[in-house]
Amino acid sequence: FYKKKTLIKLEKNSILASNHRYQQNMKNLTLIVVAFLFNFDVSCAFLGNVTRKTATGLTMGLLDSILGSLGLPQQNYDGACIMGDESIMSQKAHGTSETPVQQDLRWNCDVTVADRICNYNRHYAEYRGYWTSTSFLEEESQTTGEITFYDSNDGKPLFVAPRGRSWEDFVKESKSHGWPSFRDSEVVWENVRCLPGGEAVSLAGTHLGHNLPDAIGNRYCINLVSVAGRPVDASSEN
Repeated sequence: FYKKKTLIKLEKNSILASNHRYQQNMKNLTLIVVAFLFNFDVSCAFLGNVTRKTATGLTMGLLDSILGSLGLPQQNYDGACIMGDESIMSQKAHGTSETPVQQDLRWNCDVTVADRICNYNRHYAEYRGYWTSTSFLEEESQTTGEITFYDSNDGKPLFVAPRGRSWEDFVKESKSHGWPSFRDSEVVWENVRCLPGGEAVSLAGTHLGHNLPDAIGNRYCINLVSVAGRPVDASSEN
């Protein structure tokens, strides 16, 4: 009886160890794939916009798909990040939102691209560096102060930046990563949530981008077309 019990215990420990090795191997594989996709995206930055858009879609969209397909646990994030659930992005009157994007988006953002990314998309993004091709850097500067970024669908505030850092630091980090990058203190949590797979969304059902933490903490890599809306009360615009 004791021999049988010992064998069962050893078998159980062996299974647990095997499962642990499998999970660790899958995590390592995920990191390798993500690193490959990032390098692929950077390489494609030297090519045309179509190729860059394809690379961007791979880099931004496959991480959460990989985690799901490998059966790895989805992540909860530390810091001020407020988590949400899939019900936020349920199908509504216009994709995941009740309304199309505004027709007069700020910084000359493309309305067609914005509507597709905001309302009919969960994984893909504007191409890397798109935000620098708009009039954003011409219209905004150090003298602007804090800039409020509004939901392209319903006009509610989503981010305020730069906050707790300089304009130069905000622009430098955003250029380095390819998309406007926000920190916890710059998020208007009243209207923003992060889903377990890393997707950043507004409570209106707008796809915003992804939370891609680095050594500093949470970093929200956001499509400019998703946050180029105008406030509901135009007099309150920064």
